[in-house]
Amino acid sequence: MKKNWFWLALLLLIGLISVWGIVFARPYALRGSELLPAAPAPEIDLPQAGGGHYQLSERGDRPAVIFFGYTNCPDVCPATMAEFKQVRAELKSSAESIDFLFITVDPQRDTVERMAAYLKGFDPGIIGLTGSEEDLAEVWQAYGVYRQVVPGENPEFYTVDHTSRLYVIDSHGNLRLTYPFGTPVTDIAADLRYLLREK
Repeated sequence: MKKNWFWLALLLLIGLISVWGIVFARPYALRGSELLPAAPAPEIDLPQAGGGHYQLSERGDRPAVIFFGYTNCPDVCPATMAEFKQVRAELKSSAESIDFLFITVDPQRDTVERMAAYLKGFDPGIIGLTGSEEDLAEVWQAYGVYRQVVPGENPEFYTVDHTSRLYVIDSHGNLRLTYPFGTPVTDIAADLRYLLREK
């Protein structure tokens, strides 16, 4: 009887080891929409909220997450900035190795001062970028960003329809992933952890 228990326990142990090997040996599956083949990310060279200039090609091997929006946005933009804050909190100290970029689609109102004040209300680690409409238009076009000004009753109170996706650049400088609005924070954080390990 003891022999039977021994062989049963041994078979159970072998089974558990096999299952563990299958589960943990599988390659990581990215949660975002992967862009294949990955291509070099278009350059971004714009004035930065709070002073200075940001140039994507000078960020070294830091991954970057990009969102295009504006500070007067009533819904999607504040929700996404809150999501950026949550992702950064989820990543803890690793968040400092990733650039989180908020690029305006409303340069007429979004000065560097206005963007700095806006982002301070969410997370000072988020980098706000603005500039002339001409310079920004090159970036919008390079990333395939939709942007349309919608006039209001008063010329000062217009809204801007815009792309709401997130774009992720990996540590090799490739435009690697996109996420639709509303992607769970845990999915984004998991992918970013993977990209940091991939260096």
